[in-house]
Amino acid sequence: MDVFGGGSSTEALVGMAIGLIEAGMCKCVAIFRAMNGFSQVRIGGTGARAAAPVLGDALHGRAYGWQSAGQMFSPTFMRHMYDYGTRPEQVAHVKHFHSCHASNNPKAFYKQRFTVDDVLNSRIICKPLHLLDCCVETDNGTALIVTSARAPRLPPYPRADPRRGRPLQQAAHRHALPAWPDLHRRRPLCARHPVAERGVGPEDIDVTGSYDAFTFTTMLQLEDYGFCKKGEAVNTSATARSSWAQAAEQHQRRHLCEGYTHGLNMVIENVRQLRHDVDDSCPIGPDGKRQHSYDYREGGCRQVKDCELSANLGWANPGTGSAMVMRRG
Repeated sequence: MDVFGGGSSTEALVGMAIGLIEAGMCKCVAIFRAMNGFSQVRIGGTGARAAAPVLGDALHGRAYGWQSAGQMFSPTFMRHMYDYGTRPEQVAHVKHFHSCHASNNPKAFYKQRFTVDDVLNSRIICKPLHLLDCCVETDNGTALIVTSARAPRLPPYPRADPRRGRPLQQAAHRHALPAWPDLHRRRPLCARHPVAERGVGPEDIDVTGSYDAFTFTTMLQLEDYGFCKKGEAVNTSATARSSWAQAAEQHQRRHLCEGYTHGLNMVIENVRQLRHDVDDSCPIGPDGKRQHSYDYREGGCRQVKDCELSANLGWANPGTGSAMVMRRG
């Protein structure tokens, strides 16, 4: 089958894998994504992608300069700025929050902590996006293994403790009309939170992983999935700043600072958070497990304390998105 979207579809793919397993068609599914965005195929208008023939939807979009995701997404971001008075210096705080967590991530491409001024002083890529508003293009590969909780226990991971999985609570996917080129004409749609059927809400989630292809996508998802009110993420009131700070603190950052793989690495991150064994700068104890200090200063810990419930959020313009919730088993 074909699945529309990139970072909007990671959670949907996991849901489809579960459906295949529940239908008895298979017992174990591997979902993988590998990209060579640093050395070869760039997302923008250079390299192999630029040399490809102009076909399909590109016949419309390419005529208006829509060659990259930034160019395609920017009308939605501009609409948010028009509707809510959003300013670039407000959205730049997303990068700051991301980089604070990434400074404690050994795998991060960008380990430095960026300031708002750093973002605003980086060159414009596509209005309103600066260079540091955009994700990192790297050479990398990721994979998820989805299997039934009733499946035989997998062999131990070559470390002190077995590699245990995390039960999936709920998955949801949406693809709405109109077609891709017309999405900027619509206001962003409020996404139905996938935990609603489980009797919990955004306030119960300990850690999120939203598709952060750009700083704006993180902000829009935290608003549309109910972690703060629409337009409140950049409000200047004390209450709004508190809500945004709370939502930002529980969000795990990957694409803006670590590497870009269409959201798969954020699912992996949340699984590790639920296991309470993320890799950071904390020491390894005599039992072979990392001794987390929960000191989030630069060069320290990035494990969320008492993490029991996580949410992964996907988005690719107002018409498409998927999300899922996992719990600690």
